[in-house]
Amino acid sequence: MRKRLWVFFTACAVVGVLAFLIFHYFYRNSAQAAPEPPSARVASVQRGPIEHVLALAGQFQPYQIVDVHAKVSGYIRHIYVDIGDKVRAGQLLAVLEVPELNAQAKGTVAELARSKDEISRAEHDVVRAQSEHQSLHADYLRLKQAAAAQPGLIAEQELDDAQSKDLASEAQIDAAKATLAARQRQSESADADNERVHDLEAYTNVVAPLNGVIVWRYADTGALIQAGTTSDVQSLPLVKLSQSDLLRLRLPVPEDDVQYIHEGDEVQVRVDAVNRTFTGKVVRFTRDVSLVTRTMETEIDVENNDLSLTPGMYANTQLQLVHHDNVITIPVEAVVQNGKQASVLIVDRQNRVQTRTVQLGIQSSSRVEVLSGLSEGEQVITGGQANYQPGERVKARLADSTADNAKGDEQ
Repeated sequence: MRKRLWVFFTACAVVGVLAFLIFHYFYRNSAQAAPEPPSARVASVQRGPIEHVLALAGQFQPYQIVDVHAKVSGYIRHIYVDIGDKVRAGQLLAVLEVPELNAQAKGTVAELARSKDEISRAEHDVVRAQSEHQSLHADYLRLKQAAAAQPGLIAEQELDDAQSKDLASEAQIDAAKATLAARQRQSESADADNERVHDLEAYTNVVAPLNGVIVWRYADTGALIQAGTTSDVQSLPLVKLSQSDLLRLRLPVPEDDVQYIHEGDEVQVRVDAVNRTFTGKVVRFTRDVSLVTRTMETEIDVENNDLSLTPGMYANTQLQLVHHDNVITIPVEAVVQNGKQASVLIVDRQNRVQTRTVQLGIQSSSRVEVLSGLSEGEQVITGGQANYQPGERVKARLADSTADNAKGDEQ
């Protein structure tokens, strides 16, 4: 019995010693093993094309929009248009009733006729004065010749009277001509007044100043409309007219991109509301950055003869500002900005992290141009840069999206 117990205890002791030795062996080896280095997602520095494309949302505005006023005061006899109507330049919009103008027009016609009669009378007076002068001048010449041929035949008093009548008749001609000139000036004044009143009478027909669409109507038949010729009176317009066959697409260009905007630059425009895509061109910009929004208003003229586009609609645009070929580029997420200074973390040939200061150029949606600081083929860390320290050993893991991003920028 004792022998069996001794054998049992001896076996247990041997098993315990073996277990202790095995545990101590594995524990020592695991403690001595080096820790696994952290992995880092990296991308290769590449050389290729890059372009800076500005995506902006814009809004369509009428090329022109005006409030159409009447030039004379009166009651609306009839208005022919309503909101949504398309009109052409010169088309009759409304007719005003102005009875006073009719009376003034008749008065100016009568005054003009009277002035013409006065001119005719003055012309006859000139002719009569010229005839009398010819007769008196002939009498004076005959008496003068007779007196010269036979001195003493004609009394000096008679000769002087004939000369005086001759000179007086000549003065009558000048007076008749002056009267005729005055009558002509009066006639011109009467004619101008008649033309003015008839022009005012023509203004009772309110016509469209341009092609467009009636976007609002302010007055109805019978309403009293004040003349819209002075700023002292708050006159009510008849209609608001929008030129919609040509639209302005206005884009707010950010301050940093103003330097790239030029007249004639092509813009890709997408209007989702009407499922339409087209290419436009920059035609004008304000050359002034708003102090509030820090943007510059830029306009594109858009033909809209079929009126498929409506002012107020939004459009998504893409404007290629600049394009560079064969340049060094890296993913945007690889850049660490510290104020105005940019840097990246690279993984060197010994798989150690290094900090590299870089100078950047233009930027696309996914990549940025590197002007200095990197060489083609180097690897940059593309995320979680705060988790790595310079000199730290890492396990580089190439990002799958690098090639895809390069293809996207090339397109």
